[in-house]
Amino acid sequence: MRVEIIARKFISPSSSTPPHLRSLKISALDQLLPSVYSGFTFFYSADENIKGAKPSERRKQLEKSLSEILTLYYPVAGRYVEENLLIDCNDQGVEYLEAEVSGRLSQILNGELQPEQLNRFLPYPVASPTSPLAAVQISTFECGGLAVGVRILHKISDFVTSMSFVNGWATTCRVGTDELLRPSFHLPYLFPARETAQIRNARPIKSGVKVMTRTFTFSRSTIASLKVIARSRDDDLGGREGQPSRVDIVTAIIWKALIKVAEAKRGYLRPSALIHPVEMRRQITLPVPPNYFGNMLRLATARFVPNESKMGLHDLVSLIRQAISRAVMDCRKATNYDDLLSCASSSFREGKEEAIRGEIDLYTFSSWCGFPIYEVDFGWGKPSWVSNTHKPVPVVNLLDTKDGGVEAWITIEEKDMILFQQDPEIIAFTISQE
Repeated sequence: MRVEIIARKFISPSSSTPPHLRSLKISALDQLLPSVYSGFTFFYSADENIKGAKPSERRKQLEKSLSEILTLYYPVAGRYVEENLLIDCNDQGVEYLEAEVSGRLSQILNGELQPEQLNRFLPYPVASPTSPLAAVQISTFECGGLAVGVRILHKISDFVTSMSFVNGWATTCRVGTDELLRPSFHLPYLFPARETAQIRNARPIKSGVKVMTRTFTFSRSTIASLKVIARSRDDDLGGREGQPSRVDIVTAIIWKALIKVAEAKRGYLRPSALIHPVEMRRQITLPVPPNYFGNMLRLATARFVPNESKMGLHDLVSLIRQAISRAVMDCRKATNYDDLLSCASSSFREGKEEAIRGEIDLYTFSSWCGFPIYEVDFGWGKPSWVSNTHKPVPVVNLLDTKDGGVEAWITIEEKDMILFQQDPEIIAFTISQE
């Protein structure tokens, strides 16, 4: 399947940003995040809604509405100035690409392309002082299907903010901006950026080591069965109310398989830590409206210690729930914004310092489950599928499926993936997309 770029331009806000808004400091929480791009692609089948308009008309509509939503999200059209810890809201624009695909969308929906190949439907800005903060690629298939790929710089935006922007763009394309909840850019006033030493980056992956990404789908019925197993000893499920979530269950199954992969490689069990971001907006008691633009994340760290921790599904679910419960309680106990920042900073510093020391196996997870990724409607219906990206470093991303299951995008070293795919529980509980 060939993807040919036919147009490349920059889309600026439809109205110029006023001079007094041209400089926006990032927040201290933004400082904790790296300058890397997160990405996701929305695939739309060629139903009657899409077929009613020519591809050129659809692209024109997408371009126009993108310009309009950038008037509300004007920092996204600017440039990040790292030395000054600010966004120069200069209206230089979002990179916008148009592509034509020599193939049918059904090939993707049927799993004929590997995750690495799906990156063709995403734009590829390289983080630099002149790079855009966001980029979009509109790809049209021979069958009339459509893909909308989006990348946004993580330094300025977590997944809540990114989805707010994308859903705002879709709503604007469909009905205009009148119904939108306007974003607020006051987070830096609550968490002012600080001229402190940056948290050291984790160890990069070894030179010459190849990683690969594969997707594994946990069906709704399978997850329901696993919940029963995990609750077979409900005397200790980590202190969180109710039954374990889909994310708890899937995270535990994957973590268990990764621990066994590491054991097979070394010949012995080694300590490991699992890092999971916790979105703080819904957890804190301090007044922070949900429409604040920027990052509001902290990390939860669960630990497996050989000879102390057990490897049953219930045991790992308990470790995960305990870690997330501690992170949530820290958020709720914070009585001021400095306390909240201190907890968040400590959670990032702890994980990165452990990775640098290299004394344990460290696994990074993130979850988009529960977010409205399948509500992104530009006017021709909801997406048939939403995909993540192949990453250059090991990471596990969890997404909803349309029917209530969970799709895991797992990026690990190639030799580890061979062992991972052979794990009996991964084979039994998932649908692997080869």
